[in-house]
Amino acid sequence: MITATDLSLDRGAKNLITASSFTIHPNHKVGLVGSNGCGKSSLFAALLGELSPDAGNLSMPSSWEIATVKQETPSLEQSALDYVMDGDKEFRRLEQQLEQARINDDGNLEATLINKIDTINGYSLPARAGELLHGLGFLQNQLANPVKDFSGGWRMRLNLAQALISRADLLLLDEPTNHLDLDAVIWLQRWLKRFTGTLVLISHDRDFLDTVIGQILHIEHQRAKLYSGNYTSFERQRREHLAQQDAQYQKQQKEAAHLTAFVDRFRAKASKAKQAQSRLKRLEKLPDLAPAHVDSQFTFSFEQPDSLPYPLLSLTESQCGYNAQNIILNDVGLTLVPGSRIGLLGRNGAGKSTLIKSLAGEIALLNGQRYCAQELKIGYFSQHQLEQLHSGSSPVDHVIRAQPTLGEPQARSFLGKFGFSGDQALESVNTMSGGEKARLVLALIVLEKPQLLLLDEPTNHLDLEMRQALVMALQDFGGAIILIAHDRFLLESCVDEFYLVANGQVSDFSGDIDDYQQWLNEDKKQAVNNNKSNVNTENKGVDKKQLRQQQAELRKKSAPLRKEADQLEKKIHQWQDELTQVETLLSDSDIYQAERKNELTIQLKLQASLKDKVEDNEMLWLELAEQIEDIMTSAS
Repeated sequence: MITATDLSLDRGAKNLITASSFTIHPNHKVGLVGSNGCGKSSLFAALLGELSPDAGNLSMPSSWEIATVKQETPSLEQSALDYVMDGDKEFRRLEQQLEQARINDDGNLEATLINKIDTINGYSLPARAGELLHGLGFLQNQLANPVKDFSGGWRMRLNLAQALISRADLLLLDEPTNHLDLDAVIWLQRWLKRFTGTLVLISHDRDFLDTVIGQILHIEHQRAKLYSGNYTSFERQRREHLAQQDAQYQKQQKEAAHLTAFVDRFRAKASKAKQAQSRLKRLEKLPDLAPAHVDSQFTFSFEQPDSLPYPLLSLTESQCGYNAQNIILNDVGLTLVPGSRIGLLGRNGAGKSTLIKSLAGEIALLNGQRYCAQELKIGYFSQHQLEQLHSGSSPVDHVIRAQPTLGEPQARSFLGKFGFSGDQALESVNTMSGGEKARLVLALIVLEKPQLLLLDEPTNHLDLEMRQALVMALQDFGGAIILIAHDRFLLESCVDEFYLVANGQVSDFSGDIDDYQQWLNEDKKQAVNNNKSNVNTENKGVDKKQLRQQQAELRKKSAPLRKEADQLEKKIHQWQDELTQVETLLSDSDIYQAERKNELTIQLKLQASLKDKVEDNEMLWLELAEQIEDIMTSAS
């Protein structure tokens, strides 16, 4: 287990964590949360042995293997698959020893090493590495590409896959979803739920935390405190704790006022001097309680646009892409009106960002028509917007450049709503973190009073408080929104309808995120069937009798797996029906009455249990489908 006893951590002159004690038990999954700069990354550094405690003790078993995601990836000729396989250090060590044994012609040692590799399932490592890469969005034909050919975001995915494939007792993940799309986030949370080691996860995605973790380690006011339950449970416990603290503080303030008034009235009277001194001593012994509050430095909102024309923007029979040889989307028809709140769903590379760029006018249509209302102001957020901030300029400089009528005091007051307080508003963007740059870009968008927001992954690098502030601001926004996000909470809180970008088309998607997960499963199943069809086409030239015999043998070989898959599919449908009934019951406001508290608790536990069963067994069904497909195509 990980044990912290009176732990204190400093960075330079700044005290981050002071006199904190907590215990993380083996195989537990813990979310590490707190405001930016509170000490989360420093605690990771201490766990990795890169930072020594300034006081107290932080210990864990010396035999534990620790894995974390590298922040840098060298430009390597090594293939993506081989790079990920490097994460299994034990396999690589045995592989090197085996190669040396063969060079030395040491047959006994060679046999021993082969047995050791087999024991750790080393020979299945390429397949497991490939599965990880597929889950994180890599295509089959990319696995052999050299690492140097991938962009920075994709290299971070390679680093994540390398960490996941390791034989770690302790897995430390710092914002692993930052460079992922929604599909990969869904896959990763399923993978982490099955992870059997100890996990400490820094994340600003509350839905991801709710799904994966069972405890929260919260750093606030230089204290690290461990809470049981997921993030939603932590928020409830914290609210209750703050309410109790506030009640104690108010009671103490009332008593202090009473004692102070008595002392002030009777201190000069000899007959009351003894009683006054007694009350003065009692006043000095009162515990040092602070008022309970949850400070948020983010309080912004989108101002009401000067006008809201109808429609705002539309694409008609449009073809989107980069040139005639790189057409991404065909026959796109989309009309945006005030109040439109659209979330874009689709696999990585399907064309979601291309659609937003076409709507924003960043790339010209290859065909079709783009109608834009006169004087339309578009608030466009994308990752390249962060890169296009003026190097060397401060946040104040950016605001005044965008709105020359504002003076420095007004600019600083405006930036304060986005967390740029004091001298932070005057610092160069060159020294800013990704989160600070994202906040500045959002501030500049708000300043323009847009009627249309095109947001492509706006929550990357934003902490939980800023994400919550963004949710509140978007909910009150009177214009139109198109949103791409891997943050499920943001999507579900701010979007009224979804569009699916897939197979070169943009179409209305009638379901929610849960239905989208089902679509992903069905889409994968369809891909399996298409592969099967291709194999059948290739086999047309084979002798029909021989082909029938082959197929009969393969069906016989795969029969147990098919039976297991069919039974599993029936169970999944049954659990899904039960889940629908539970969620219907939970949608009834009467169940939240105080007298039905026990029933509510039972139903919430049942809901969580059924969700886990459906998600875990859908993944198992997909694995069975892949095994069946491997068998059926093995003769091709």
